[in-house]
This record gives sequence, C-alpha cells and structure tokens, in this order.
Amino acid sequence: EISQENGIKIDTVIGDGAYSGKDNLKLADEQNIKIVAKMVSSISQGFRKDENLFDYNKDAGMFVCPAGHMAIRKARQGEKNIGENQATTYYFDVEKCKVCPLRENCYKPGAKSKTYSVTIKSDLHKEQIAFQKTEYYKEKTKERYKIEAKNSELKNVHGYRRATSYGIQNMEMQGAMAIFTVNLKRILKLI
Repeated sequence: EISQENGIKIDTVIGDGAYSGKDNLKLADEQNIKIVAKMVSSISQGFRKDENLFDYNKDAGMFVCPAGHMAIRKARQGEKNIGENQATTYYFDVEKCKVCPLRENCYKPGAKSKTYSVTIKSDLHKEQIAFQKTEYYKEKTKERYKIEAKNSELKNVHGYRRATSYGIQNMEMQGAMAIFTVNLKRILKLI
C-alpha cells in the first residue's frame, strides 16, 4: 500500500511462503497482482501423514484404507467463505475396523467412527498452484536470491537483525537508516 501510495505500479510481488496466504492471494487477485511465492506445503500438499497408505479410488470417488476396505460415505466439513478451507471426510465401517488385522495402527478401541479427511483447496489456492507451473513464475522465482542477499546484508552487515532501541518509531528509524545506507552504497558503486 505504501509503495502504491508513492506512485509505484505493482504487477508482481516476489516473496517467501508467507506471501502465499489466502488474504494476500485474495488482495493480489483483486488488484491483478501476481504473487511469486511458494505455496505453504500444508496447503499445496496437505497434512496427510498416511498419504502412501490410503488410496483414492476415482471410479467410486472414495478412499480405500491400507487393508483394502472402501469408505462407506463421505461428507463435506466446514463452512464456505470463512477463511478456512473445507475438508471432505470419508467414513469407514467401524465393524470392519474392529476385526481388521491392521487395526493397531489405525483404529482406536472403543471409537464410534473411523474417518479420513482431505482438505479441499479454495479456488484462490488452485489458481496459485496452476500459476506456479507457468514459465513466468519459474523465471521470476530465479530473481528471489537477489532479495535474500539484500536481506542478509541488512541483517548481518548493517545491524538490522536486532532492534537497537524500543518502540515502533525507533524500529522504523533503524530500518530506514539501514536501508538508506545500503542504497547509498549501491549508488556509489554504480557511479
């Protein structure tokens, strides 16, 4: 916002995974700005720790457990448009789980249900994942090292790693001075 207020037209933002949050993606989409930042792996790949054990049967549209039992029903969890991604929960027959030879790692004795959930990606996340496969994204990602090198110089050479005094105004002043120094060095080098 500050850069835009100063008259800079922004068409692309290059950053780390923190920039690929849903709020940033939504704001960037509204302003037609591309975000070149890797999606957080929990969004792009999910948290599925047993990913290699549960198989998806696309003909039935259900997951199959490691013992080969197919889910008996599925349901969508969560509300739309509240900032959290919805999930599809697959329910398995508990009676089969009770006598299953693989129940030790899967079924908790006395449990009334056995489920397996998969997060549903929002449209914004799907668009960002598709964008990450484009040549434009791949080319812009190669420029990220320059940003990290400058951040490293600010932190390690010019003391921006640690605040030297308390208060937001003092931190802003320290940041402005460190950035001014780095810019001045660059100007002198170019001259």
